[in-house]
Amino acid sequence: MPDVLNPPSFVRRVLPVFQGFDGFLAFAVFLLACAGLLTMYSSGWDHGSRFLDHGRNMLLAGFIMFVVAQVPPQRLMSAAVPLYTLGVALLVAVAVFGITKKGARRWINVGVVIQPSEILKIAMPLMLAWWFQRREGQLRPLDFAVATALLAVPVGLIMKQPDLGTSLLVLAAGLSVIFFAGLSWKLIVPPVAIGLVAIALIVGYESTLCADGFDWRVLHDYQKQRVCTLLDPTTDPLGKGFHIIQGMIAIGAGGVRGRGFMQGTQTHLEFIPERTTDFIFAAYSEEFGLVGNLLLIAAFIFLVFRGLAIALEAPTMFSRLLAGAVTMIFFAYAFVNMGMVSGILPVVGVPLPFIRYGGTAMVTLGLGLGILMSIARSKRLIQS
Repeated sequence: MPDVLNPPSFVRRVLPVFQGFDGFLAFAVFLLACAGLLTMYSSGWDHGSRFLDHGRNMLLAGFIMFVVAQVPPQRLMSAAVPLYTLGVALLVAVAVFGITKKGARRWINVGVVIQPSEILKIAMPLMLAWWFQRREGQLRPLDFAVATALLAVPVGLIMKQPDLGTSLLVLAAGLSVIFFAGLSWKLIVPPVAIGLVAIALIVGYESTLCADGFDWRVLHDYQKQRVCTLLDPTTDPLGKGFHIIQGMIAIGAGGVRGRGFMQGTQTHLEFIPERTTDFIFAAYSEEFGLVGNLLLIAAFIFLVFRGLAIALEAPTMFSRLLAGAVTMIFFAYAFVNMGMVSGILPVVGVPLPFIRYGGTAMVTLGLGLGILMSIARSKRLIQS
């Protein structure tokens, strides 16, 4: 019988809230958050309150993670269809009467100005995981075709805005779910082979494809320019190629050990454009060098492997697919951002998790971490 005369202490009452939290995942996030704060303090020293804002965004993401972690995966599954429907409806609304900035129509005013495509980064894997959960044990080719259609609709709407970076992230999240659901390698190899051939042709016929007047049809002009700039940034060193060239100079200037905290000349002399946002990895590399880069990459690898371990241990198909997809979102963020700053991928608006400044991206990261914590927590509570 419970001791009604001696109620449990505050610690014992609060402890169940934290029970099942994944310590390894939290440790990886803590390391990345520390790296982000250090880098933002240095690169954003003359950006007013940017460092404080970055810390506030991290606290907000941590709060969101904590709240979402308390939600059982079953509740998350029930939100899949409404959230996906809302996201697609908002994307259609953006296409009809959205707000245009710098030639892109990506925002809509619903009392506050929001970017609906951010919703799909989480809603897309939720929806596809829900779809495959309902068909567990009886998957047919038609089910994968329907999943592809569910993925193609929002990706197409986001590309139309145009927003190549976000569309690639949503596509990667959706394809991760489809892959983890058991898509046959016979269907995976052909498009990969076609993609490799296309890349080889682009590299081999760069001068022709990048010539003025050549129509790429499926890509907007600015997207064509990004690809051509990637192939040879020196063709426009003070214009389109300036970002890539300065990023590579900063990375090389860091050497093995880096110039030291607050000592980056490329950063503090303002040669690196967008040094607190898209190109913050260049600022980090200059000050912490190859050693710092290896430690940062190791932290991301640890986070990804821990996320995949949570997926493998998940009790249901929905949880496995969702955890795997969310983990691959983190991988895509880090890989694409580091790749574009290093000059091996086109420049797209993809943030470096926990390092780059940006409130919307941080909220999305908090949601993703909360989902992983929720799935890990459900497994541990079942075992106990």
